[in-house]
Amino acid sequence: MKKRLSVLLLIQFIACLSVSAQQAREAILLNNGWKFAYGHAGDMKKDFTHGTEYFTYFAKAKSFNQNQGPSSEQFNDSTWQTVSLPHDWVVDLPFSKEASHSHGYKTVGWKYPETSVGWYRRKFYIPEEDLGKHISVRFDGIFRDAQVFCNGFYLGHEPSGYATQVYDLTEYLNYGGENLLTVRVDASTEEGWFYEGAGIYRNVWLDKMSQVHVVPFGTFVATHIDSSYKTADVNIEIRLANKGLEAADCKVVSRILDETGKEVVRTQESSVTLAPKEEEMKLLQSAAMDNIHLWDLEHPYLYTLYTDVYVGEKLVDTYTTNFGIRNIEFNPQKGFLLNGCPVKLKGTNLHQDHAGVGTGIPDRLWKYRIEKMKSMGSNAIRTSHNPVSPAMLDLCDRMGMLVIEENRLMGINKEHVELLERMIKRDRNHPCIILWSIGNEEWALEGNERGLRITQSMSEYVHLLDSTRLTTQGTAGGRVSLFGVDVKGYNYLRQNPIDEYHREHPDWYAPVGSEETSGCGTRSVYYTDSLRGWMAPINRTAGDDNRIVNAMVRGWQFYHERPWLAGLFYWTGLDYRGEPNPMLYPATGSQFGIFDYCGFPKDEAFYLKSWWTDEPVLHLSPHWNLAGHEGDSIRVWAYSNCDEVELFVNGKKLGRKPMPADGYIEWKTVYRPGNLVAKGYKGGKKVMEEKVETTDKADRISVEPYNTSFKADGQDIAIVDLTLKDKKNREVPDAMNEMTVTLTGPATILGYGNGDPGFKEIERPVNGEKTFHIKAFAGKAQVIIRSLEGQKGTVQLEVSGTGLKKATQQFITD
Repeated sequence: MKKRLSVLLLIQFIACLSVSAQQAREAILLNNGWKFAYGHAGDMKKDFTHGTEYFTYFAKAKSFNQNQGPSSEQFNDSTWQTVSLPHDWVVDLPFSKEASHSHGYKTVGWKYPETSVGWYRRKFYIPEEDLGKHISVRFDGIFRDAQVFCNGFYLGHEPSGYATQVYDLTEYLNYGGENLLTVRVDASTEEGWFYEGAGIYRNVWLDKMSQVHVVPFGTFVATHIDSSYKTADVNIEIRLANKGLEAADCKVVSRILDETGKEVVRTQESSVTLAPKEEEMKLLQSAAMDNIHLWDLEHPYLYTLYTDVYVGEKLVDTYTTNFGIRNIEFNPQKGFLLNGCPVKLKGTNLHQDHAGVGTGIPDRLWKYRIEKMKSMGSNAIRTSHNPVSPAMLDLCDRMGMLVIEENRLMGINKEHVELLERMIKRDRNHPCIILWSIGNEEWALEGNERGLRITQSMSEYVHLLDSTRLTTQGTAGGRVSLFGVDVKGYNYLRQNPIDEYHREHPDWYAPVGSEETSGCGTRSVYYTDSLRGWMAPINRTAGDDNRIVNAMVRGWQFYHERPWLAGLFYWTGLDYRGEPNPMLYPATGSQFGIFDYCGFPKDEAFYLKSWWTDEPVLHLSPHWNLAGHEGDSIRVWAYSNCDEVELFVNGKKLGRKPMPADGYIEWKTVYRPGNLVAKGYKGGKKVMEEKVETTDKADRISVEPYNTSFKADGQDIAIVDLTLKDKKNREVPDAMNEMTVTLTGPATILGYGNGDPGFKEIERPVNGEKTFHIKAFAGKAQVIIRSLEGQKGTVQLEVSGTGLKKATQQFITD
């Protein structure tokens, strides 16, 4: 009996394996093991003779024994560099005064044809049993102007540097053998006026599925919550395809599972017949859900939709979609409402580059950046000025961060409309997204009727694709195209008469401050240094000129005081490379961030934290290491959410002052080395004390890891902050010491930086060296370590410097 039972269980197990193999939908990450080399944008012979063959890739589907360039399987790439994605090759290029100001003076673009084209090749194996499946490759983003080949066959061309591209590989593959992907990338032309990098800078996926399947990004889940917020109707749009040569009689059932994996509801079965080579058929389903969990900022609850597709009785595809149930409203009187409750948008604008890696940001680094925004109380991000990485949106869903996702370029031609459509279809299931921005500061369109027509047309097209969200546009003062979007987006108070608009149009959906001035300046630098490319947030000795900092305060006060405004987005959350206005070379990066290029906070982060969080805050600026300015008149600021703050300078009492709502306190004094002491009071009682001292010179290095373990997958990273301290363990805010960093164990240095907006050094070791030198900037630096695929063990980081006590930190890769 036991033997018979064992046989039956074995047969059942084998049957399950068979069904699983038939229905499996796989998404395989193809980020590791690429080969890379520079091509040439101005000389086709130097560009590995690409396109010079007698029969080019435009002339024949595949040139027999003619094409000897990188797309050919016979091409020898043994001398090429091995890289892992995401990869931005501009990080490795030098700076030049003659290069593009907007792109941070990096030697890329039309002036530099020898470093503006990059080639990528990757080999991969497809087992013989995959024959009969539909297989595609998905690029989350390539900057820019990409040509893609598989086994020498030309797959297509994508000019946009921000769009996700999907290419069908099915008919081109060698089943039971090796295959080759080749990508040519041309970054000669800029799309933005900010650093954009170059290369395959987002994830790449190999997708395997049945010939009958849900198409990529082929579901749309729209929820409608009842007034009790206890139940919701769920409407599901599904787009199916049949890549086979025979008609398919399909049954489709959708299941919704909660966060514990428990099924909470399923739809009725839908039947549909797909014709041979049916590219796309739309199917609608619905379900009613009880006892729902809402998605909100504190509890970002996610459900998972499983869409099961059967052909006959055989399950051939299961497509998963994460979604959240929440209600959003831009109310003309109450501002932005989330699930019926007013929520003031406390937002920042973010570009997509970071010190040491450029635009090639690993997923964990996105998490680090979002956490930095949340640490000061920010609850919203505007993606500036382009569709963002899908990985970043997944994190915002899970971390409770609202998003305005922005289209790169306005227009109603086929190319621009398709890019807008692809962004929305890819991302419309993300509960974090609250608005679609169709564009930003299109000065030639904002003030005329033609611009209004384009804006209205794009806005209506968005509504056809997504009936659950409204549109916006970042406007720089134009009064005409503003009427073409649902939610008005104001770029800066000084450019938009917002109160006047409200008096004239009190019924407008709650507008947003799509850009507002931050505390522009360099972290811990209070005097402008044009030779080094540093800009001070304010000259502390300059009369009554509080213009820059007060602009930040004025912005929050303005939006906070008006309940009919949804909120604002400061420009920017973090510094970014390029656009170092109003500076020129030797400045290489912007200084508009509330955090610097590494994510180290500037003083203004504490101003926002004091009013955007309930966490007790008392922060003083400037620091008290102002050598060379002895005797100068100095302004001392306190950012705090205490009721009152009392300041002592070198033991002398300067006064106890009340903290104005959404404001800060200022005292005038004279700089002498020593200390500042501030005492914070609430309800008349002292609750906090902050001390800032003139420190000794740097004596030791403090290693401060963001994480000490990471996966041995060749993708995961550890982020490590280095801080210089004196003998009394006080941070030295003006230290610029050079440090030597050595890494041992199964990992590599991905990149490093220090937040200096005049940074012009190399950002990662050449040829994979594990020892390098980096200077601290304003007492800090940052190192990013990446794991090696399949190599587990202990990693050690050792940091030393002349006159500095050595520091070590261990990490575990598993």
